[in-house]
Amino acid sequence: MHYADDINTLPRLNLRNRQLYDLEMSMIGGFAPLTGFMNEDDYMSVVETMRLADGTLFPMPIVLDVPETCPCGVGENIVLCDQFGNPLAVFNIASRFTPDKKKEVELVYGTTDTTHPGVWYVQHEMHPVYLGGTVEQIALPVRNDFQHFRHTPAELKEVFTARGWEQVIGFQTRNPMHRAHFELVKRAHERIGAPVLVHPVVGMTKPGDIDYVTRVRTYNVVCNTYGSEFTYLSLLPLAMRMGGPREALWHALIRRNYGCTHFIVGRDHAGPGIDSNGEAFYEPYAARDVALAHAAELGITILPSDELAYSKQRSAYVSTTELADNESVEHISGTEFRTRLREGATIPDWFSFKESIDILREGVKRDTRPGVVLFFTGLSGAGKSTLAEMLLARLQEIQNRDITFLDGDVIRQHLTKGLGFSKEDRDENVKRVGFVAAEVAKHGGIALCSLIAPYEDARTYVRTLVEEQGIFIEIFVDTSLAECERRDTKGLYAKARSGEIKNFTGVSDPYEKPESAELVLDTEGTTPDVLVEKILTYLASVGAMPIR
Repeated sequence: MHYADDINTLPRLNLRNRQLYDLEMSMIGGFAPLTGFMNEDDYMSVVETMRLADGTLFPMPIVLDVPETCPCGVGENIVLCDQFGNPLAVFNIASRFTPDKKKEVELVYGTTDTTHPGVWYVQHEMHPVYLGGTVEQIALPVRNDFQHFRHTPAELKEVFTARGWEQVIGFQTRNPMHRAHFELVKRAHERIGAPVLVHPVVGMTKPGDIDYVTRVRTYNVVCNTYGSEFTYLSLLPLAMRMGGPREALWHALIRRNYGCTHFIVGRDHAGPGIDSNGEAFYEPYAARDVALAHAAELGITILPSDELAYSKQRSAYVSTTELADNESVEHISGTEFRTRLREGATIPDWFSFKESIDILREGVKRDTRPGVVLFFTGLSGAGKSTLAEMLLARLQEIQNRDITFLDGDVIRQHLTKGLGFSKEDRDENVKRVGFVAAEVAKHGGIALCSLIAPYEDARTYVRTLVEEQGIFIEIFVDTSLAECERRDTKGLYAKARSGEIKNFTGVSDPYEKPESAELVLDTEGTTPDVLVEKILTYLASVGAMPIR
């Protein structure tokens, strides 16, 4: 390796989930012609035209986002690592830029509505600075599960060649494979006379989706039991964006890189559902139309799939365009299906396979809801603990998950006892609390953290840690210093003013106001119960309300 002698001396950057999946797909050729992350010219061109700067069709921006404080500069090499610090690639930085995120989401996703998971991620999860450049592989991320179903594009092409398959149909899915999906796959096979690559996403999908481990078990049993003669199962380590038309084109390009000659595009392909006004983000066949319009350039044949419905009269699935006026259909929504799974209610044979349902029922016994961390920050006396305690009570009333309250004063008596109030010790205090909160989120719980947490870099560290496991919501309790002093029942501010207490935040130590808090609460002139309701409303608006 060209950089082997320098690896131990180069700076390192541990990547988050989506960054890891993007790096893996770039290194294995899944994102060809990309060989790393987009520079500013390519990024701008893709956002505006769905093409790289040289004119090559590529619909989705692929960039590495970093904090503004990241010291990495153009021309430097850094080692990209997994979350445990294991080196994966050397990244040569060719571009560093600050994007216009509003423009990005408007053009890529066609909306700024943060109920769209792709928009939410760009606006609330991605750092403000993007890096572009090429990567040189050291190792691929370790994926220990379902290894016999994991293939790189080169490996999958070898499989196709060994089997004599000159044509292969790609099938994209992030949901369990029910009878309607299987019928689509079977019809495509019969139409083209080619085997079907069942290629489910096992990276990041839409929040709330059934976990990929459970889904892979259902794909395996369905393919082996009902489609053994014409399906082949392989897993795709992709972080989806739920980008509708652009995503359909992206999926087709990826499947071409994996050796497919045809690709199925169905109704509302990769659509995220409805927006905050109850309207669909994309037209039902917008994805199909975009994919068909660019198919010749992509070099892959698009197979539009009809919307299927189960006819009561025929006891069979038929295209909705073939239904007679008086023909009635059976229907179970996704919400109703998940409810039936949880409650153990009957799920009819026409809807899914018994083998799949048995696996899915086992899967939903685990609580797969993402954990939530609500991180209250503000000056001493701002009202953080008061709001957190009231929110704790309200959450206990309306949901059934365990809640952990990590209060700054209590934490310093136990978890961080012995730490002082220097910047280093304050940061360590916050990081330890963040670690505990992330563990709570990892297991699907709710953590309420109430800390002064005066420094932005420590808060960013906690955000990054938690977002690997669940949802992080920073709540800045923005109460003025004068009001905090007026409320001071412990006399701490007076002692700080007299010099009795050193390094006191707001008096002799700085407080760096959050720059990207999800919520900013002004406690002056507003009652705490009103602010708690505002928090609950916000949780519901972003799909993080922990109610079942």
